[in-house]
This record gives sequence, structure tokens and C-alpha cells, in this order.
Amino acid sequence: MDNATESWRGQTVEVTLGDPAHGGWCVSRHDGRVVFVRRGIPGERVRALITDDRGGSHCFAETVEVVDPSPDRVDSVCSVSDAGAGCCDLAHIRPGRQLDVKSAVVSGQLRRIAHIDRVVSVEALQGDLSPGAVSIGGWRTRVRLGVDRTGAAGFRRHRSNDLVTRLDCPQPVPDLLSGIGSRKWTPGAELQVVRDGNGTRHIVEIAPAHAGGRRPSRTDSAEQQRRSAAARRAARARPRSEAVREGSGRAVEYVHGRPFEIAASGFWQAHKNAAEQYAGIVAEWADLRPGEGAWDLYSGAGVFASVLGPQTGSGGYVEAVEAAPQSVHDGAAAVADLPQVRFHRGATERVIDNLSANPAVVVLDPPRVGAGRAVISKVAAAAPSRIIHIGCDPAAFARDCALYRAAGYSLAELRAFDAFPLTHHVECVGKFVRNR
Repeated sequence: MDNATESWRGQTVEVTLGDPAHGGWCVSRHDGRVVFVRRGIPGERVRALITDDRGGSHCFAETVEVVDPSPDRVDSVCSVSDAGAGCCDLAHIRPGRQLDVKSAVVSGQLRRIAHIDRVVSVEALQGDLSPGAVSIGGWRTRVRLGVDRTGAAGFRRHRSNDLVTRLDCPQPVPDLLSGIGSRKWTPGAELQVVRDGNGTRHIVEIAPAHAGGRRPSRTDSAEQQRRSAAARRAARARPRSEAVREGSGRAVEYVHGRPFEIAASGFWQAHKNAAEQYAGIVAEWADLRPGEGAWDLYSGAGVFASVLGPQTGSGGYVEAVEAAPQSVHDGAAAVADLPQVRFHRGATERVIDNLSANPAVVVLDPPRVGAGRAVISKVAAAAPSRIIHIGCDPAAFARDCALYRAAGYSLAELRAFDAFPLTHHVECVGKFVRNR
């Protein structure tokens, strides 16, 4: 292959897989280039089909034949993923080895991006992994499905908006998707399917996204392409109507005995045990004294605020910041008995300037892209003694770790959880303390 002049897309290469990489890939090398390969296990010899090659030093591939299998390879437990969906990209790996692979990825991201040399051991969430287990299913309580042009529901293909219209993925809790495949839905819509803390199923149909005009053309000028792309992004961000097809559309969840009634289409942790376990860690690491203050940034419905409020007492405060109006409304109702908890609606990077000064603790649970420089610099300027940061993307978490270090904080505690079994995703929870 001439790696200087031609695309390798569609070619098949035989490679030996090296270290795991973030995103569910394994690193391999062929003919002077790096080939990132899906559906492999470090140490295996595989034949891989190049699926994406945009030039440069690397390309991406999918395993099509295992020449020399790892002893940790098992028959895939997800036929939906086998058909091309992006749901269970580690379904071919023994569960215990999945934890090892994820641990190596988190450790590697911290080392390369944040320059933190720490051996990380990813933990199974409570009740997930029993000795000799061959699968780790039945954990997901909420699923977002697409609907194709025929009205059939399905999972999205890897790196695509196309659908695999079969629903026998092992991730959902039992019967979450029962009967959905036999029904017809609005073409182009999305379905939010939730099993709440009371065992009630809710199905909310979300109207198709706004088209936002034509796609940019390669013949457009750079400015025309930017305008077209901006128009499409703005259209996608416009509110979409929702219709409740089953249940009430109001899910009830419980954390440390406190009920949270939230919109079924809103944010909540996908794993049935995640919110409870993370709240316990936040409460332990925060360790606020009566009268102290805290910020809960990207608060959602206020799960963390609900455990911080009792610690601060009536003489302290918890400032919760959330951009989603419905989450602010639902969170305020859930903690109405804690007047020291105050919700603020808006983008964190803007609202943070108006919060009470001198918090002892700041908790952040940002979206997958991380908190970023603008927010972290303002958090550090408030000089809390402790920062608790939750991140669901190891690379973004490592980038934020580097920003904390540059701002004068050290990573004192770190726990990483397999909050998304059978997938490459990992949840990291870090405690940062201010350097003296």
C-alpha cells in the first residue's frame, strides 16, 4: 500500500493488536501507519477492514477475522452490536478483562494528557460482577432509540445515524424494551424509554429534529460552509415536541431515600446503581462542616446538592447550577425541604460569576466534553479547599485534570467505575485538593 497517495479505505490488513486506546480501539501498526482497530483484544492477531481513512498517520478499522484469538475472547453477548450498532463494543471480551482494558485506558489518558502517573483499577458498580460471570447485562434503566423511515425503532449504528432495527441488546434492565419492536412509531422521531425507581415504564416519543436547511457543499466558500453548518446546529438545538406514549412521562427515582420526580426525557444516570453510589462518594469526600458553603455545577436535578445540603445545615449554602429548565424545576421541588439549597438556571460558565463566594467544596459533573478551561479557571479562582469532579469520558477527564494541576490543585483521590458495562465508557470520580 502507498500510504502517501492512496486511501486505504476498503482494504483488509493483517495486524497484531497492541495497547487499548480510548474509544474502544486497539492500537496496531501497518506499513508505517497506526491502525486503530475495533472489536479486538490486545495481543490478538486479526484481519481488519479499513473503514475510515482521511489520510495522515492513522486510520480506523474493524476486525473481520481473528487469526490468533486471546484467551479472554468470548462469544459476543450482543447480537445488536454484532449487526453494526454502537451499543456493546466490548461484548466479545470476558467481563473481568473488560475492567483491565478500561483500567489501562484511564491510566494511559492520565499519563499522556495530565502527566499523572497513577495505576487505576476500574471497579464494577455495586452488584454488577459475580465470579465467573459471562455477561454484565441488565443494568441500563433508560435507552434512547431512533426510528427509521418505516416506523421501526432501533439502535444507531457505530458513528452513524442509520439504525439497526433489532432490540435484543443485553444492556437494558429486564423487559425495558419489550413490545417496542412490534409497534410503529413516527418516522424520524426518537424514543426515550425509561424504567423508573418504582418499576414504571415510560415511553416518550420526541419529534424529528429540525432539518435546518441544506448541507454544506464542497463547492461552497469557507464562509458559506460555516453559515450552513451554523444554521443546521441552531436548528438541531431548537426545542422538539414530545408525546408520552406509555406511563406518565414523569419518572420517580430515589437516592439515599429521597424521591426525585423528573421528566422521563431528562437526564438521569443510566446505570441503575450509579446515582446512589456517586452521591455516597460525594458526601464522603465533601465532608462539609455546618455553616460552610458548596457549589454543585452541572447539577441536573440536584442529586449531589441533596447530600451536601444536610451537611452545611441551615447556616450554610449549596448553590446548584443547571442549564436545563425542567431539571431546575424538578430539582428545586425535590429538595424543597432544604432551604439552604438554591438553584440557578443557566450556562455554568456564565452563572458561576454570580454565586456566593468562598465555597469550601465545589462539585462538577459536566457533560462528556468536560468542564474546560473557562469553568475550571473560575472554580480555582474561588479557592475551594476541595473539588470533586465526575467525568464520563477518560480523555476529557484527563484534560480537566491537567487544568486543575495548572491551577494549583492536586489529584488526592480517584475512583473509576464501570458504569457502562459491555462498552468502552468509564466514569471517573476525582477529588482535588488545593496545594499549600
